[in-house]
Amino acid sequence: MAKAPTGSKAGGRLGEFLRESGYLRKWLILGFAIGIIAGLGAVVFYLALDYTGQFLLGYLGGYHPPEAYADGGGTGSGSFVRPWAIPLIVFGGALASAFLVAKLAPEAEGHGTDNAIEAVHTDPRSIRARAVLVKLVSSALTIGSGGSAGREGPTAQISAGFGSLLTRTFDLSDADGRVAVSLGIGSGIGAIFGAPLGGAVLAASIVYREDFDYKALIPGFVTSGTAYAIYGSILGFEPMFGFVDHDYLFDPAQLGWFAVIGIVSAAVGYLYARVFYGTVALTRRLPGNKIIKPAIGGLLVGLLALAIPQILSSGYGWVQIATTREGLMSIPLWIVLVLPVAKIVATSLSIGSGGSGGIFGPGIVIGAFVGAALWRLADLADLPAVPSGPGIFVIAAMMACFGSVAHAPLAVMLMVAEMTGSFSVVPGAMVAVGIAYLIIVRTPVSIYQAQRLNRETAAAERVAVPAPEIMTSAEDDEPTR
Repeated sequence: MAKAPTGSKAGGRLGEFLRESGYLRKWLILGFAIGIIAGLGAVVFYLALDYTGQFLLGYLGGYHPPEAYADGGGTGSGSFVRPWAIPLIVFGGALASAFLVAKLAPEAEGHGTDNAIEAVHTDPRSIRARAVLVKLVSSALTIGSGGSAGREGPTAQISAGFGSLLTRTFDLSDADGRVAVSLGIGSGIGAIFGAPLGGAVLAASIVYREDFDYKALIPGFVTSGTAYAIYGSILGFEPMFGFVDHDYLFDPAQLGWFAVIGIVSAAVGYLYARVFYGTVALTRRLPGNKIIKPAIGGLLVGLLALAIPQILSSGYGWVQIATTREGLMSIPLWIVLVLPVAKIVATSLSIGSGGSGGIFGPGIVIGAFVGAALWRLADLADLPAVPSGPGIFVIAAMMACFGSVAHAPLAVMLMVAEMTGSFSVVPGAMVAVGIAYLIIVRTPVSIYQAQRLNRETAAAERVAVPAPEIMTSAEDDEPTR
């Protein structure tokens, strides 16, 4: 049936109660509801990804990549037991993922966060339950088989999809629906990264390039805090990378290094966005269907991984290793130097070719190894004011690289600080993030193409192109049909 007119009994008494509620009561109810689903969705996807990876890469491929602190830690298996199997496994996972997406929910293709952002701007009722379920399974197959992608995109789509479902079911206003979907994006990402404060700020900033939606901020505290409580109660509250250089004291003599980190991070972030979307455009022009193209991309990733295994899957364990002097020194220098570019290429082949998975996570890994490479070179040259360990450089570059190209500098800075338990790095990192963002904002580049410039341009667009009537029949929301 068509969208219910205002004043109808959509959602029954609860729907009428929500529509007539004041700001505080409405967003306490909706915030807690979205937060619960975001937390549970993050748990479900984390476990699905964990078991898929253990079976595909671990059992079939005989390879266990290193893991982040909160995921269990460890350096992994070190080398490939069956190197010939790795390209085949990545190929097979990408093929199965692409088949599911093409046959069941074509909108689940790609990294997912852009689709949720687009729903905020065009129609917050438009995210189908089927697409959410397909995204969960297809992303687990892609990443679990070794595809280079992050786990935040599917998680964000789960909770954003629930916000969209609430908007449809209770016939919320478009303004409330936009906030609900934004809250879903931020709380989902914040939950699975163990970064609730950053997730709340992300909900208010990720949909615009040069603006901030203050209406989503306070409800975001409720939603993101609830999601984190649910997720942590089941999987633990430890920071994702533990406490990295938590005893660090800011040294003004290092401001020059933070500036260098900002400049280099902006350049690499710019490269990430251009290569990724260049791959998307090139893939569309190449012959072949939407099933074989991601599979070929997966095969190429598997072949590249034989030389640089650090590109496989999320790569968070390699970031963990790179945060200490001993760990980073155990990685060959040439790999540290080429890994940012190699991870960009691998992510572009895995997701830019039509695969399914997030691009936030790879951006964090890319930034981490930008910082690691700078530290290795500075330490090798015995330059002044260089920290004794790489942790400070790794953290600052994670913040600057992805925070700038995502046009969410504050949110990403807070998230990385929470993920590393290292708020003491923030004063110096602010210089790196600020410089990186000031460079990127002068370009038209963003890793999230669905972002609008600001609230005014988004509002003008909605007036010029009204959202179409949305079908909300059971068939649209039934995931098994």
